[in-house]
Amino acid sequence: MEGKVCLITGGGTGIGRAIALRLAKAGLNVIINYSRSEQEALETKSECEQLGVKAMVYKADVSNDQEVRKMMNDTINSFGRLDILVNNAGVTNIVPLEDLEGLKEEYWDRAMAINVKGVFFCSRAASEQLKVNNGCILNTASVAGMTGQGSSIAYAASKAAVISLTKSLARALAPEVRVNSLSPGMVLTRWTEGKDEPIKRFAENAPLGRAATPEDVAEVAYSFIANASFVTGQNIAIDGGMLM
Repeated sequence: MEGKVCLITGGGTGIGRAIALRLAKAGLNVIINYSRSEQEALETKSECEQLGVKAMVYKADVSNDQEVRKMMNDTINSFGRLDILVNNAGVTNIVPLEDLEGLKEEYWDRAMAINVKGVFFCSRAASEQLKVNNGCILNTASVAGMTGQGSSIAYAASKAAVISLTKSLARALAPEVRVNSLSPGMVLTRWTEGKDEPIKRFAENAPLGRAATPEDVAEVAYSFIANASFVTGQNIAIDGGMLM
């Protein structure tokens, strides 16, 4: 794995940051994409470089196909290759499931544009280079896409679409490129800050007795990338056994 190149969308914070650091620890050079969290992306870049690898930050809106294509071209021009794509960027607007009128059209548009179209645009733009290098794609979905529960109906539907898209891309890009997805449950990121009661309820009901850390998800991501050469089109829940 050492010397390979990975681009991580939404790589400056939370799960994306943890994956970037885990891959850098294994000797991979990383491109940290962001759309708004510039300072966090720069901090993640610095931490990766301290691990002895090359790192770059790149601002791009993954729902904009032209920006995505330019990001992929600039990545290849800068690093000479691209081996791994982690489609991690995601958004949500919190709307209780029963509040159908509260789920505004713009919330739907935003969730589908970034969470679904963004995965497709990035995968399409990277596909030819990934084929050359027998690379892989890893998509961050969510248990919300498996249960229909979550921060909103639109978010759950978008993550279900990511799981489906993972399977379609796995078929389309085989045999050169593997495509898999991760479905985290409750993860202790900035999205869960201040939500002590939901975190407590999750921990009480999960067989493993706690919520996940970003590092928990990053370890599974690394396993898929580095140690699962005969696995494609699969989705795995990282939820402490809640869906068991």
